[in-house]
Amino acid sequence: TSKWKESEQDPELLPAWIADMDFESLPAVRQAIRNYADQLVYGYTYPSEELYRAVQEWEKSEHGYVFEKEAIVFMGGGVPSISTAIQAFTKEGDAVLINTPVYPPFARSVRLNNRQLIENSLVKVNGHFEIDFEQLERDIVENDVKLYVFCSPHNPGGRVWTKEELTKVADLCQKHGVLLVSDEIHQDLALYGNKHISMNTISDAYKDFTLVLSSATKTFNIAGTKNSFAIIQNPDLRRKFQRVQLANNQHEVPTIGMITTETAFSYGKPWLEELKKVIEKNVDYLTDYLEEHTKIKVMKPEGTYLV
Repeated sequence: TSKWKESEQDPELLPAWIADMDFESLPAVRQAIRNYADQLVYGYTYPSEELYRAVQEWEKSEHGYVFEKEAIVFMGGGVPSISTAIQAFTKEGDAVLINTPVYPPFARSVRLNNRQLIENSLVKVNGHFEIDFEQLERDIVENDVKLYVFCSPHNPGGRVWTKEELTKVADLCQKHGVLLVSDEIHQDLALYGNKHISMNTISDAYKDFTLVLSSATKTFNIAGTKNSFAIIQNPDLRRKFQRVQLANNQHEVPTIGMITTETAFSYGKPWLEELKKVIEKNVDYLTDYLEEHTKIKVMKPEGTYLV
């Protein structure tokens, strides 16, 4: 995988990349890929009814999020969905807000699309990140922010935002006419009894201005197969998003990504439960070891596989 490329030149390097895990994928996913290989014909395809249903059923059972099939827009990845939203709902020079520190492609996507990047810094409180909501509102108002790319659960730091925090975020967006892009790609990796709450499950009103982005790829370590989805319940927003998606020729998703996503969501729950136990054990080990043997301060995550 990509992260091992540097260590080919320097075997002393230990790649500890942020974008994928090293666990073997679900046996059912491996079998589904073998079955696809046996088809012998690898032409163009389209999302199956089973894939739509798998996404809907996973979101409903895992996160209590119920939505119509039409709300789902498949994409090759979550970051392309962010760029598509930026292009669809803002114009050059418009202000787009992110919370920092955050996954680097957020800022890159804003800058390379010639939008004004507004960085709202998270604050360290009691060993974890929190949002300074007074500063957030100032940042929104003073810069006339048009779109807010929000990471939930947050990477890095592993914050699993509470219902109260999420409500404050969405209410500020509603108050100031800001479109909210909620990147929930780590939704399935809440740890230590923390619970991820999907933004649009809090209030029906949020569905008018919020796009939820997610994927099976982080959860099940299948990122290289390329598939994600945007859930856009507002039909006008969905049409604008899909028009830009088509203009960029991003409407075709690799067949293998559709197969792995459907399979992972259909059969992956026991594997995921086992995975989370291993991640928790690893995080505990790392945290305890570093605190005992070094001066390195560790922000213990409430979710994600990142420390």
